[in-house]
Amino acid sequence: MIIDSIEIRETRKEDFHDIMMVEERAFGYDKEAKLTADLLRDSTAKPILSLLAYYDSKAIGHIIFTRVYIDEMNTDQPLIHILAPLAVIPEYQNNGVGGVLISEGLKRLKESGSELVFVLGHMDYYPKHGFIPDAGKIGYAAPYEIPEEYTNAWMAQSLKDGEFTIKPGKVLCCNELNKPEHWRE
Repeated sequence: MIIDSIEIRETRKEDFHDIMMVEERAFGYDKEAKLTADLLRDSTAKPILSLLAYYDSKAIGHIIFTRVYIDEMNTDQPLIHILAPLAVIPEYQNNGVGGVLISEGLKRLKESGSELVFVLGHMDYYPKHGFIPDAGKIGYAAPYEIPEEYTNAWMAQSLKDGEFTIKPGKVLCCNELNKPEHWRE
């Protein structure tokens, strides 16, 4: 089984080409690759967790988590992150690679003290990995309004034993992710 042989590690500067290749191949265009490159350079995104998945020494998946805030960009707030984007190259999709990246990322974020993670993503996929649909219902408004038919795509996961202890409010992403074009279909 592929997932038993996957190596996951934090990215380094010399991994940039592999990250871009994975993002471009996974999505079939360069929009997410450009966003990822911008996120890696954005000082307001730190602390960032960027992980690559390797199989047979080949980069096959990438995930990035960037810092977010509630209501205002105040570094005195508890550590909170957003997952965006998650990418797996086509020939390795539907083999559990994305799930392994999510699981390892959440584990590392929890170990680093992050308390809460958001994602705007597939309504059937992310709940399988512990994300609770419609984070707006529990008080966490997305950076931009999400159409009613997609509210379940805005999700949250507490990394503090499932308890949502972070005060409710509007989520503010880093400068690069806080642009309206990233919040439209």
